[in-house]
Amino acid sequence: MKIPGERIKLHKWIHSEQVAVRGSVEAVIPDEDPSEPCLEAGVVRWMEEVQRLVDAGDLDALAKIGEVYVRRSA
Repeated sequence: MKIPGERIKLHKWIHSEQVAVRGSVEAVIPDEDPSEPCLEAGVVRWMEEVQRLVDAGDLDALAKIGEVYVRRSA
């Protein structure tokens, strides 16, 4: 079910200790409570899948999502 309201794009960081990715997601400013943008269930599920890719260190898949950063060992 779609939340009625204005659709906007937000940048979200998803990370582990070694890898981070910055991707763009669609958020909704709800008509009923415009105080804060909300994420719909499908977006949250997608972010959970991205977290699994980050945790696995799948850099090729993450590169298709957004900017990828990898922590280098000192």
